[in-house]
Amino acid sequence: MITSAQNEQLKTIRKLQDKKHRERLGLFAAEGEDLIQVAEAEGWVAEILLVSGEDVEPDLLDAVSSLGSGTRVVGVYKQRWSPLGGDLSVYLHGVRDPGNVGAVIRSAHGLCDGPVVLGPDCADPWSPKAVRASMGSVFARPPARAAFGELSGNTIALERGAGLALSQVELEPPIVVCLGSEREGLPGEVSEEASVRAEIPLRGDGPDSLNVAMAATVALYDLTNRMAADG
Repeated sequence: MITSAQNEQLKTIRKLQDKKHRERLGLFAAEGEDLIQVAEAEGWVAEILLVSGEDVEPDLLDAVSSLGSGTRVVGVYKQRWSPLGGDLSVYLHGVRDPGNVGAVIRSAHGLCDGPVVLGPDCADPWSPKAVRASMGSVFARPPARAAFGELSGNTIALERGAGLALSQVELEPPIVVCLGSEREGLPGEVSEEASVRAEIPLRGDGPDSLNVAMAATVALYDLTNRMAADG
């Protein structure tokens, strides 16, 4: 059992809270029994796996945890990236909140066959917050990385005020739903080069916009159902 805070495995887990170290090492940490179980079910082999009270003193694991007190298990895994593809996928540009990135990965896993494609200025999908927000979907459907210009198929720029309702967009797979940050939206070059601009109509007395993860979920649900109905 690990009884020293100077243990190299604990040092590695601590370092992985920092993005630069995650990128340099090509690793990330997942905390909690539920996430570890999903990783195992999806065939991921841990580089490090520490169970509190069995492999390491509980207070030492708590000290390197991003969750703090009460962490039961921490696993360290190699990062994986998916290729582009699928009849329906999502492209994110400038979505800097890791919780939103993780939530979109979860929604895409549940609603479409393609990955979440991360463009410039997006939060790290391997950060502790993003991994937790994905609820394990990051193991089942790892994200992809690409610039907008590398996408193929029909791109839908989802923007408030586009004038065309998403439900009116003609469906010609492969389709990529493109979203920007809630505050700034998609940059002009992405919006202008997209195949079509569309919006999710909101009530006149409602909010100005939806959270980006909510907007992605609504859009994917609508498109998935329409594509299934079209056969």
